Amino acid sequence: MAEKNMSDDIEAYLKQILASNQQIEIRRTEIAERFNVVPSQINYVIKTRFTIQKGYLVESKRGGGGYIRIGRFSVRQDVLVLEQMLNCFDVTLTERMANDILETLYREKLLSQREAVLLSAMVARESLMLGNLTIENQLRSQIMRQLLHRLRLEHEGE
Repeated sequence: MAEKNMSDDIEAYLKQILASNQQIEIRRTEIAERFNVVPSQINYVIKTRFTIQKGYLVESKRGGGGYIRIGRFSVRQDVLVLEQMLNCFDVTLTERMANDILETLYREKLLSQREAVLLSAMVARESLMLGNLTIENQLRSQIMRQLLHRLRLEHEGE
């Protein structure tokens, strides 16, 4: 449980910095020292909490002068991000990942609150209960792919 709390603290710290900057560049070892954790803990937080589904682009460079760059993106300003969202999952998609995508689309005003809630209900485990988790995740992936393709087409038409 303490590890989860530390992950929450690291996430909150990074989001606090991001609140005043569109993009930040950090050194994994410096953040690890600040929170008295191993550098792999920083990797874990970034990999699980700063995903493209949640509205973040992450770039990293390893080595002595290495860094991790985290940026918030705006789907409304960059149609290529919709393409990257499509490429971030394959033929299966978990309910959590689908909801992360829907939350990002809502935050970016590509979906209304009502649309996001309805779509979330459609891709929920209870709605797709087919008795086979793999098939449920495949169906969820197909639904979200169609949504993202449609949004991309609408966005390109603007």
